[in-house]
Amino acid sequence: MAFKQDSQVFNASINSLTFGSGGNEVVLGGENVLPLYTFDAPIEHRPKVGVAISDMGFMKGVPGIEAFYAGAESVVDMAVRASKMPGADFLVLSLDSAHPNNGDKSVEECAALVGELADAVQIPVAVEGCKHIEKDSKLLEKVAEVAHGKNILILSAHEENYKAVAAAAALAYEQNVAAESAVDINLAKQLNVLINLLGVKPEKMVMNLGSAAGGYGFEYIASTIERVKMAALGQDDAMLKMPIITPVYSETWAVKESIASKEDYPDWGSVEARGVNMEISTAAACLAAGSNAVILCHPDSVKTVSELIDALV
Repeated sequence: MAFKQDSQVFNASINSLTFGSGGNEVVLGGENVLPLYTFDAPIEHRPKVGVAISDMGFMKGVPGIEAFYAGAESVVDMAVRASKMPGADFLVLSLDSAHPNNGDKSVEECAALVGELADAVQIPVAVEGCKHIEKDSKLLEKVAEVAHGKNILILSAHEENYKAVAAAAALAYEQNVAAESAVDINLAKQLNVLINLLGVKPEKMVMNLGSAAGGYGFEYIASTIERVKMAALGQDDAMLKMPIITPVYSETWAVKESIASKEDYPDWGSVEARGVNMEISTAAACLAAGSNAVILCHPDSVKTVSELIDALV
């Protein structure tokens, strides 16, 4: 008897979220099948690849990345260069210099940079704060104001500051907002519910469920993403149907396997090749689990993961 493959098309679907403006929009989500299951049904909106840069310069500790940005004289120059990176769908700017321990740059100065950058690049922009809860509450509100009309994505609203960040981003200035939780489906749903109760529509939200470098511990990330997808598609859970975005770069370029010197570990080979391989393999695993977008930083990783997506979708 011939094998007959049963189709796993769900009645529910992941929300579609559009960000960007001026004809340069990208759409996240929208699928009603399991991740990359194009053999069950077409996936209209392929997973996307974001490129991360910092307002303090290119990502420190990432071998080989200096050459790509050689000659860039400002953060805006870097952003334009990154926006033309092969495979880049959107740009992510981290406002690291706003952190009290990194220079404590003013809210106004950081927001002005975002406005200048958003005008200069031809792909959608996402903005991440400085990871200081109190400062980010003021910073991301001002960023949302300055970028009004650009339909950017604000990364991220946490349990501690979601009222200020989500209300400003999605309600006052009509931006999109990411709800960031710590690798737990219950925490993710709780934060989504709280943001929704403010009046933010689920269609203006994405989820950042956390990340980790591929290897020991990564199974918590993969299983959480999978559980969220199954609840959204299989149970039609409205508070878990937001697209998932995963910041891969910040974890993969921080682990020993990626950054330990060749002198200390000669058998491990090139530091740059190790780091790129870690970034690519982690991104691929996140996409297979259900991420609708991954954020990377090395040009080789961005190009390779984008080509992988094109081959699968």
